[in-house]
Amino acid sequence: MAGVKSAALPAVLLVLGDEELLVTRAVAETTQAARAGDPQTDVREYEAGAVSPGEIAEMLSPSLFGGRRLIVLRAGQDARKDLAAALLAYAKSPDPEVTLVVTHLGGAKGKAFADGLRSAGATVVPAAKLKGHRERVAFVRDEFRRAGGRCTDDAAEALLAAVGNDLRELSAACAQLLADTNGRIDADTVARYYRGRAEVSGFTVADAAIVGDVPGALEALRWALHVGVDPVPIADALADGIRTVARVTSAGRGSAYQLASTLGMPAWKVERAQRQGRGWSAHGLVDAMQAAARCNAEVKGGADDRSYALERAVVAVAQARHVSGDQR
Repeated sequence: MAGVKSAALPAVLLVLGDEELLVTRAVAETTQAARAGDPQTDVREYEAGAVSPGEIAEMLSPSLFGGRRLIVLRAGQDARKDLAAALLAYAKSPDPEVTLVVTHLGGAKGKAFADGLRSAGATVVPAAKLKGHRERVAFVRDEFRRAGGRCTDDAAEALLAAVGNDLRELSAACAQLLADTNGRIDADTVARYYRGRAEVSGFTVADAAIVGDVPGALEALRWALHVGVDPVPIADALADGIRTVARVTSAGRGSAYQLASTLGMPAWKVERAQRQGRGWSAHGLVDAMQAAARCNAEVKGGADDRSYALERAVVAVAQARHVSGDQR
């Protein structure tokens, strides 16, 4: 991640801003960097508004057993004065075996705390919402660059016009394009894969199928195909949606932020999968994954009628949601 390398993790990291994707990514990549240096790194997360100075002091104090620790304090703007004072004192002389990550919305609330961390030498990772069009174009180009691809300005503009300004949707769209191409993205590539994306997308179809809404999924699918959305990204979205629900469901209970670190995916995606996973059984998920895999193979070359292959898969996935172990 920008500003954080596994070889030189900062003692104190301030993630400053209110863009959820960027905040989640900064925390996840810091966690990955820490564990790359020491797989046994002890990672713990707290909410600033619900922790006392004594608890934080205990977490940050030298461990009798040694080992690397990563302490994530979320919503730093909610820290009470006594907690903020204790953390600012710690930031001036941090433990070299500990990385403290503080997320902060970056507004007026708790501004003195954020400014104090900065003054104490904290490494700052900007995570504010992107407000300008040029910033969003740069974000899209950087998404491709991070994954080893390349994207022209025209392609970034086309993707923004098709997908919109939500960074989570843009990030998912970039990943999908990279997965289905040679990594060199131009405006023609975007037009081929995301024509009609502003009206409906593969994600729209997948979301409806996963929650068992057959009429809604078929309506979205038929409209997507009507306006020219390519069947390949629709099939990919369906497969990705089922895989995500299966991974999150099998990970067990926990907060979205905790599971995001374990699963290596954004917290918003975990939270959505948790909602979608209600009502699914393990057997149903197996059936759904098989249907999605079959659809993917048919759409990418094995079917005479790709539209019919998608319709059949959408119905199969939606119906699989109601399959329980005693029905097999």
